[in-house]
Amino acid sequence: MRSHDLLHRPTGSPVEVLDAAALADPCRGGEVLGRFHAGEELREPEPFRKAELAFPSGESLPRWWVDPGWRTGAGKPVTAPDDPAR
Repeated sequence: MRSHDLLHRPTGSPVEVLDAAALADPCRGGEVLGRFHAGEELREPEPFRKAELAFPSGESLPRWWVDPGWRTGAGKPVTAPDDPAR
């Protein structure tokens, strides 16, 4: 995996994130542009929900990457549907 590869929790497949700045910016919405990274073929870019992405280790993305209200506690925790932290 490359440095911008994350894990797509619903499928277990690696995803190459094409815009690392959007990934770390909670004010850019809950999606990032990326592509599944499997096999030899270069896949077409598509939007991925940040809540469905994790680090290759399975660790969730930092809250400040997905929740614009993290400093004030005004936002809601963002978790994947099958996240055990829910």
